Amino acid sequence: MTAHTERAAGRATPPSERTDTAAAGDGRTGALADALAALVGREHVRVEPGQLAAYARDATPLFHAPPDVVVFPGSTEEVAAVLRLATERGVPVIPRGAGSNLCAGTVALHGGVMLVLTRLNRVLEISPGELLARVQTGVTTAQLADAAGDAGLLYAPDPGSRTVSTVGGNVATCAGGLRGLKYGVTRNYVLGLEAVLPTGEIVRTGGRLWKDVAGYDLTRLLTGSEGTLAVITEVTVALLPKPADTGTGVAYFDSLADASRAVAAVIAAGVVPATLEFLDRKCIEAVEAFAGLGLRTDAGALLLFGDDGDPSVVAGNLARIQQVCTAAGALEVTLAENVARADALLAARRCGLPALSRLGSLTILEDATVPRHRLAEMVGRIDEIAERHGLLIATFGHAGDGNLHPTCVLDPDDTGAVERAHQAFGEIFAAALALDGTITGEHGVGAAKLPYLADRLGDDQMALLRRIKHAFDPAGILNPGKLGS
Repeated sequence: MTAHTERAAGRATPPSERTDTAAAGDGRTGALADALAALVGREHVRVEPGQLAAYARDATPLFHAPPDVVVFPGSTEEVAAVLRLATERGVPVIPRGAGSNLCAGTVALHGGVMLVLTRLNRVLEISPGELLARVQTGVTTAQLADAAGDAGLLYAPDPGSRTVSTVGGNVATCAGGLRGLKYGVTRNYVLGLEAVLPTGEIVRTGGRLWKDVAGYDLTRLLTGSEGTLAVITEVTVALLPKPADTGTGVAYFDSLADASRAVAAVIAAGVVPATLEFLDRKCIEAVEAFAGLGLRTDAGALLLFGDDGDPSVVAGNLARIQQVCTAAGALEVTLAENVARADALLAARRCGLPALSRLGSLTILEDATVPRHRLAEMVGRIDEIAERHGLLIATFGHAGDGNLHPTCVLDPDDTGAVERAHQAFGEIFAAALALDGTITGEHGVGAAKLPYLADRLGDDQMALLRRIKHAFDPAGILNPGKLGS
């Protein structure tokens, strides 16, 4: 076995030894819960086994470890008080929003306090004149988007879990989404943060300005830090004018290689669409069986494309994409004739995961990214790895930026299949690196991909991450077992 597959085989097993000072059964959990109740109110503290079990996992399969206490702070000041207490007692703290992440970023590997931030759920301000919004960390992405839309504005980041994922969680993982090619990802829209350091200091980084280069860019540093450096309590984000029109289309190809060539041709033609997504044959078949959207199941790949903006520009860009795809050998290219059909096509991409999940009782969704022109080569390697390990792995993702989501469907009771899946994903991440890519484009590292991080960054950068972690969190209480640990 390679180093990758050895680490992959054990990556889903949380540490067996509890290292926090409030481990269950040592007589101190009750005292910790009492101290937390004095800070946030008894009704906002959970210690019963059934209550803890609800927070023992996030959306990442195969990772499970209950915290010792769950606490729901209602203000930044309460967050600061909890962190001061935890630092004094050396107790781990795991910040959590909706728990929708796919990297085991909010699993309490070492027990401790699960700090659930969903009570911080107010949209504080929408400023059309400044093109910005201020929200508390527990506001969902959809709530922010709706509030911006009501003011005639657009919040561009569009992660697949937008209806449940929180803005704070999006910032912590630097979430991507379907509009990433044209609009970028979460970090491109974060202007400022209110955050609490592990020692209880409340800091404000950045602010309301689109241009501000005073000092180190701590806003960017905290964005994507996955709750290991500070706890984000408020976010100021940039907004854009709402596009006047949108349009969507779909192109079918014999193979993903043909679709990949079409993607390159679209970009070369000077068109940067808002949406450029792909499904492989396995995904097309699963989605059509699940949703009955009228997709062609004889195609080897599907490209979903869309644009927004001035109506004449949208119409011109969609027509140009249609021409380019046809010239690249598309079997069929269809433009959505109305909003209902456009929504149905977008649903084909968004329901990829639930459609695949019907094929087995365990679905492992991962992500990796390669240069756009190597997309087809990467999918070919994924298919070869899946066949060699005797696994069903379907792939969909963001064709415009090379971000793939290989998804394995299997029976969790088949321990051999689970073992092979770990090995296969280790090889998939190694393949992405060999193709000048990365181990994660938008899901984050968390605990799930920590074993592969040194392969991506190298020893020197890993050492630098640890020094940064120590500067922010000298006691090492924030989300241990994740970045910088």
